[in-house]
Amino acid sequence: MRICFVTSGNLSEFRGEQADVLIFPFHALGEVSYERELKGETNLFEDVAILSKTGRNIVVCGCYTNARNLRRKSVVVAERGRILGVSDMVNRIDGSEYRSGAGIKLFDTSVGKLGIVVAEDLYFPHVLETLSLCGADVALCVLEELNEGLELNLTRAGAFFFGIPVCLCAYGYAQVADPAGRLRFSSPKSPCFYELTREQEYHIVETRKRGFFLKRKTEY
Repeated sequence: MRICFVTSGNLSEFRGEQADVLIFPFHALGEVSYERELKGETNLFEDVAILSKTGRNIVVCGCYTNARNLRRKSVVVAERGRILGVSDMVNRIDGSEYRSGAGIKLFDTSVGKLGIVVAEDLYFPHVLETLSLCGADVALCVLEELNEGLELNLTRAGAFFFGIPVCLCAYGYAQVADPAGRLRFSSPKSPCFYELTREQEYHIVETRKRGFFLKRKTEY
């Protein structure tokens, strides 16, 4: 899976690169009003779909969605001209202006199952854990900007804890961590590329737990 990280510039300025997946952070698309999109006054989601159709690939793009004045941090995913869906950030911190969404999403695509981590959801381990348990081949984290490098450590830790590669795309920076917690790739360039190989390694983990006694039924 060849991934292209576009860490600067707008979606409309992008001229196309050969890759299976294109990832854009939030500044690339800006704010999307669902009402204006439905009325045909804007065509931002259509632009994402067209880009994926032109490149015959998958486009993952961060944006700020507005539904009846409820603003959310979101990521839209399109494949070969079709919008697969929009994933919203599910955790709202300290009454932020951005509201929480409905659920964590996994997209089944031609290159594998793509798990989406939206912005500050990276700070909540259960998001990556859920994507891993649901069979994600890779987690794609779309950010605004880095917070003193905190996210760089979280991607490596999350990849190690939950056994899936984690790709991070933020303004001015991209990074990939493998399931061993190693930093496989990082770059401030835009665009930059990484060839991701699918890694699905499983181990039997046994633990001892106190209590948790269940009586066996001897008769039915």
